[in-house]
Amino acid sequence: MIIKTIVQSSRLPFLILTPVCVLLGASIVAYKGQSVDSFLLALIIIGALSAHVSVNTFNEYLDFKSGLDLETERTDFSGGSGALPNNPSALNSVYLTSVVSLLVALIIGLYFVSLHGLQILPIGLLGVVLIMTYTSWINKHPWLCLIAPGLGFGVLMVLGTQFVLVGEYYALSLWISIIPFLLINNLLLLNQYPDIKADMNAGRRHFPIAYGVQASNQVYGLFVLAAITLIIAYVWLDYLPVLSLIALIPMPLALLSLYGAHKHTQAIGHFQQYLGMNVAAAILTPLLLATSFLF
Repeated sequence: MIIKTIVQSSRLPFLILTPVCVLLGASIVAYKGQSVDSFLLALIIIGALSAHVSVNTFNEYLDFKSGLDLETERTDFSGGSGALPNNPSALNSVYLTSVVSLLVALIIGLYFVSLHGLQILPIGLLGVVLIMTYTSWINKHPWLCLIAPGLGFGVLMVLGTQFVLVGEYYALSLWISIIPFLLINNLLLLNQYPDIKADMNAGRRHFPIAYGVQASNQVYGLFVLAAITLIIAYVWLDYLPVLSLIALIPMPLALLSLYGAHKHTQAIGHFQQYLGMNVAAAILTPLLLATSFLF
């Protein structure tokens, strides 16, 4: 029963975002004509997944401790996993999972520092700060909370992967990472709508609480428009191959999600197809970008 609770608290379906972002970083290396070391790539994936599991389980632990888990109306995409409310005796085990996962990520990160020097350290330290403070502190600062998901997954994972594989930073990686940065911010932003009331009662102050759903919808639409514009502009400027235009294919899903957010606002959790399309757009776009680099 404890193992089941730990697995549920890790939120396995959401972990797919991590290898996709790592793949994008690795595909940039391949696109630049460099070889990709399979051992290093495997270590990167293990470290990145460990960090993701750590932030998920730590979030579940803190949300249960605060009582938030008992107030949220769960969907497949928001409101927590419900694992700890169903098995409170596993609380310490979930916390231990978070700590051990973070230690694994740190050990792998230190190996990368020994391999390439201190240039990778800022990415690692910022990643640890995001893990440790997202639930307890960042969620109380709306603008930080808005950009933290995209910064952690879209920028740090893409840039970090690319650097570890070649030992130097490519400017191209930074420009490309802005695209998943925008869409992953949107992924978390929309998933906050169903939990607005419960989050407010728990003392959180993320963007939809601070500025309302209408302003959040405007930001969501701006991020989608920016992602579309960047993909087209990068192809036009020859930063991306023409094949990268396939990354525009999921964009209608994001626009449909925005339609659902306008129509249903905080009740969007009762219409989970819109939340699902939002997740699909955030995952498929970097996946298709990586595919265009590889082929």
